[in-house]
Amino acid sequence: MNRDHLITILKGMWIGGTMTVPGVSGGSMAMIMGVYDRLISSVSSFFRNPGKSMSFLVRFVLGAGIGMVVFSRFISFLFTTRADVPLRFFFLGAVAGGVPMIYKEAGIKRISLGAVAYPVIGILAVVILALLPTGLFEPNGSFGIGAALIQLAGGIIIAVGLVLPGISVSQMLYMLGIYEGIIKNISTLNILPLIPLGAGVVGGIFLTTKVLEQLMERHPQPTYLIILGFMFGSLPELFPGIPSGSDMVYSILCAALGFAALYKMAGKEA
Repeated sequence: MNRDHLITILKGMWIGGTMTVPGVSGGSMAMIMGVYDRLISSVSSFFRNPGKSMSFLVRFVLGAGIGMVVFSRFISFLFTTRADVPLRFFFLGAVAGGVPMIYKEAGIKRISLGAVAYPVIGILAVVILALLPTGLFEPNGSFGIGAALIQLAGGIIIAVGLVLPGISVSQMLYMLGIYEGIIKNISTLNILPLIPLGAGVVGGIFLTTKVLEQLMERHPQPTYLIILGFMFGSLPELFPGIPSGSDMVYSILCAALGFAALYKMAGKEA
């Protein structure tokens, strides 16, 4: 294995691992690590140049898979300890920490109708997701036609979070109500229930990459404003309630740490 191949795997491990943290955007992290453009081009040109695309994607996905298993085991363990509530506040702070970067990318010069309307679209998307039946997209290993179609739809939604910089895929899982179930399945390598949803994600990536790529190129401001609205709308969904006792102090510190970590990483991307 040459040095470039190893570096691709290591970058994949870091990106895949950090993607398990709500608030951390896989797309943004890929930009920070300098592989975002190559990822997008490899996916969008997959059928035109499968050999070259496959070579890069296999190494990256291998690393990302290892990173996701390692990180998810750690997070799954923390959910069973007293760190549960502070951990959720860390997630809340992480989402908030990405807001300034998205606002900057939107390039808002003055208040206009679009500057207000597009974020509202993002907030409405969160409201619609919150109104869906609890556990609708929960991976349960069912391979029936109805369940498969639901999983495909969920996979397409998750794929948007994988492709767009600024959107956290774990945040999307939270919105769909399946974050903890996914983390538990990954951490225990219980892959079978994840197959329908995983197929939906892969299909969703190929279906949405070209569209999202064109939106980012031709309509960057509306796209980023919708993302901004989505992030604002998701904050109440991530809020675990007011902690008591010493948990309040730890939770505030973790929220500040999450905000600072994401704000600093977003600054590196910029």
